[in-house]
Amino acid sequence: MNRHSCIMAAVLVMFCAGVAGAQEYPILDRIAEKVIAKYQQSSCQELWQKKGQPESDMEKRAIEMLHNDPQMRQVFINKVAAPIANKMFECGLLP
Repeated sequence: MNRHSCIMAAVLVMFCAGVAGAQEYPILDRIAEKVIAKYQQSSCQELWQKKGQPESDMEKRAIEMLHNDPQMRQVFINKVAAPIANKMFECGLLP
């Protein structure tokens, strides 16, 4: 699962479940854990192969939703940024 698919899944599930709390996103927590696990379980070769693949329409909508909800975006990024960045660094995807 690539980065955009994970973001899309998180936003789509939150939207469908009607998560609307100001700073509480319990579904987001579970999805962030899945995103982190997916990166940690992926080999570097798998991540390299997925790099640069075009996003689906659903992924584009999910990214747009994160752009439109700064609180949700901040919570999601705060949870997934360090583990994903570390894996990408290990795989040579970050300088």
